[in-house]
Amino acid sequence: MNRNWPTRNHPTYWAFVLHRVSGLGLALFLPAHFYVLALALKGEAALDSFLRWTEYPMVKIAETGLVILLAIHMAGGLRLLALEFLPWRDWQKTLIAAASGFALMVGLVFLLRAY
Repeated sequence: MNRNWPTRNHPTYWAFVLHRVSGLGLALFLPAHFYVLALALKGEAALDSFLRWTEYPMVKIAETGLVILLAIHMAGGLRLLALEFLPWRDWQKTLIAAASGFALMVGLVFLLRAY
Protein backbone atom coordinates (compact mmCIF):
# COMPACT_ATOMS: atom_id res chain seq x y z
CA MET A 1 0.00 0.00 0.00
CA ASN A 2 1.26 3.45 -0.86
CA ARG A 3 1.73 5.36 2.41
CA ASN A 4 1.25 8.71 0.68
CA TRP A 5 -2.34 7.91 -0.28
CA PRO A 6 -4.90 8.56 2.49
CA THR A 7 -6.91 5.63 3.79
CA ARG A 8 -10.64 5.81 4.30
CA ASN A 9 -10.15 6.44 8.01
CA HIS A 10 -8.01 9.51 7.38
CA PRO A 11 -9.51 13.01 7.80
CA THR A 12 -8.28 14.08 4.36
CA TYR A 13 -10.25 11.27 2.73
CA TRP A 14 -13.43 12.45 4.43
CA ALA A 15 -12.65 16.05 3.46
CA PHE A 16 -12.36 14.82 -0.14
CA VAL A 17 -15.69 12.99 0.13
CA LEU A 18 -17.47 15.99 1.67
CA HIS A 19 -16.13 18.29 -1.04
CA ARG A 20 -17.38 15.99 -3.80
CA VAL A 21 -20.77 15.32 -2.19
CA SER A 22 -21.35 19.02 -1.51
CA GLY A 23 -20.45 19.78 -5.13
CA LEU A 24 -22.97 17.21 -6.35
CA GLY A 25 -25.63 18.61 -4.02
CA LEU A 26 -25.04 22.11 -5.33
CA ALA A 27 -25.17 20.87 -8.91
CA LEU A 28 -28.52 19.21 -8.20
CA PHE A 29 -29.81 22.50 -6.78
CA LEU A 30 -29.00 24.50 -9.93
CA PRO A 31 -32.10 23.45 -11.94
CA ALA A 32 -34.34 24.60 -9.08
CA HIS A 33 -32.47 27.89 -8.96
CA PHE A 34 -32.92 28.39 -12.71
CA TYR A 35 -36.63 27.54 -12.36
CA VAL A 36 -37.06 30.32 -9.78
CA LEU A 37 -35.21 32.75 -12.05
CA ALA A 38 -37.62 31.79 -14.84
CA LEU A 39 -40.56 32.49 -12.51
CA ALA A 40 -39.15 35.96 -11.89
CA LEU A 41 -39.13 36.53 -15.65
CA LYS A 42 -42.76 35.36 -15.96
CA GLY A 43 -44.00 38.07 -13.67
CA GLU A 44 -44.52 39.27 -10.16
CA ALA A 45 -47.50 37.00 -9.41
CA ALA A 46 -45.65 33.79 -10.26
CA LEU A 47 -42.63 34.78 -8.17
CA ASP A 48 -44.77 35.92 -5.21
CA SER A 49 -46.58 32.59 -5.23
CA PHE A 50 -43.27 30.74 -5.06
CA LEU A 51 -41.92 33.03 -2.35
CA ARG A 52 -44.98 32.31 -0.18
CA TRP A 53 -44.14 28.60 -0.51
CA THR A 54 -40.62 29.25 0.80
CA GLU A 55 -42.00 30.28 4.21
CA TYR A 56 -42.75 26.66 5.18
CA PRO A 57 -40.43 25.19 7.84
CA MET A 58 -39.27 22.30 5.64
CA VAL A 59 -38.17 24.77 2.98
CA LYS A 60 -36.25 26.73 5.63
CA ILE A 61 -34.52 23.51 6.69
CA ALA A 62 -33.68 22.74 3.06
CA GLU A 63 -32.26 26.26 2.67
CA THR A 64 -30.13 25.63 5.75
CA GLY A 65 -28.85 22.43 4.14
CA LEU A 66 -27.99 24.41 1.03
CA VAL A 67 -26.04 26.98 3.04
CA ILE A 68 -24.18 24.16 4.81
CA LEU A 69 -23.36 22.59 1.42
CA LEU A 70 -22.05 25.94 0.18
CA ALA A 71 -19.89 26.41 3.28
CA ILE A 72 -18.55 22.84 3.08
CA HIS A 73 -17.76 23.23 -0.60
CA MET A 74 -16.02 26.55 -0.02
CA ALA A 75 -13.98 25.09 2.86
CA GLY A 76 -13.05 22.11 0.68
CA GLY A 77 -11.97 24.42 -2.12
CA LEU A 78 -9.81 26.41 0.27
CA ARG A 79 -8.30 23.15 1.51
CA LEU A 80 -7.42 22.19 -2.05
CA LEU A 81 -5.81 25.57 -2.64
CA ALA A 82 -3.76 25.10 0.53
CA LEU A 83 -2.67 21.66 -0.65
CA GLU A 84 -1.58 23.10 -3.97
CA PHE A 85 0.36 26.05 -2.65
CA LEU A 86 1.47 25.18 0.91
CA PRO A 87 3.57 22.33 2.30
CA TRP A 88 1.55 19.66 4.16
CA ARG A 89 1.84 19.49 7.94
CA ASP A 90 0.11 17.22 10.45
CA TRP A 91 -1.60 20.18 12.15
CA GLN A 92 -3.58 20.72 8.97
CA LYS A 93 -5.84 17.82 10.00
CA THR A 94 -6.97 20.09 12.81
CA LEU A 95 -7.76 22.78 10.25
CA ILE A 96 -9.94 20.30 8.35
CA ALA A 97 -11.93 19.62 11.52
CA ALA A 98 -12.17 23.35 12.25
CA ALA A 99 -13.37 24.09 8.70
CA SER A 100 -16.04 21.40 9.00
CA GLY A 101 -17.22 22.85 12.31
CA PHE A 102 -17.25 26.33 10.81
CA ALA A 103 -19.37 25.13 7.87
CA LEU A 104 -21.88 23.58 10.25
CA MET A 105 -21.93 26.73 12.37
CA VAL A 106 -22.65 28.91 9.30
CA GLY A 107 -25.62 26.72 8.43
CA LEU A 108 -27.00 26.79 11.95
CA VAL A 109 -26.65 30.59 12.17
CA PHE A 110 -28.56 30.80 8.88
CA LEU A 111 -31.29 28.56 10.30
CA LEU A 112 -31.61 30.68 13.45
CA ARG A 113 -31.87 33.86 11.38
CA ALA A 114 -34.54 32.28 9.17
CA TYR A 115 -36.97 32.16 12.09
